[in-house]
Amino acid sequence: MSRQAFPRRLRLLTAGDYRRVFETAAFKVHGKGLLVLAVPNDMGHPRLGLVVSKKNLRRAVDRNRLKRLARESVRLHQQQLPPVDIVLLARRGVGELDNPTLHRQLQGMWRRLTRDAGKALATTPERSATAESTSGTVGHGG
Repeated sequence: MSRQAFPRRLRLLTAGDYRRVFETAAFKVHGKGLLVLAVPNDMGHPRLGLVVSKKNLRRAVDRNRLKRLARESVRLHQQQLPPVDIVLLARRGVGELDNPTLHRQLQGMWRRLTRDAGKALATTPERSATAESTSGTVGHGG
């Protein structure tokens, strides 16, 4: 059995990483009390960033519970997730979810993200080649 930890390589670490996801989010997955924003990366594995504000979860113990469960969920699903940078945002109502419900919610969101990203990433090389040839022509012709 392989060791499945949650090392630094699975985390968004800098403000620039977060900014990139917020500004160029290619995928959005909505859930009850949660929102996932994601953008493809070139690292070959998913990375997770968490945004859990006091406004949506007043008590530190509740914020920490959500973060712990989200990290655990990504750790368990890291082999199935596409190579994307993910920001998980807590929204109003997330504090009302118990642990099993939250876990199911996250599983469903990872499934939808994998499906959406799989479709988009499968067609991206064709779009990129077309965009590059078009942009190259426009750039030299104008």
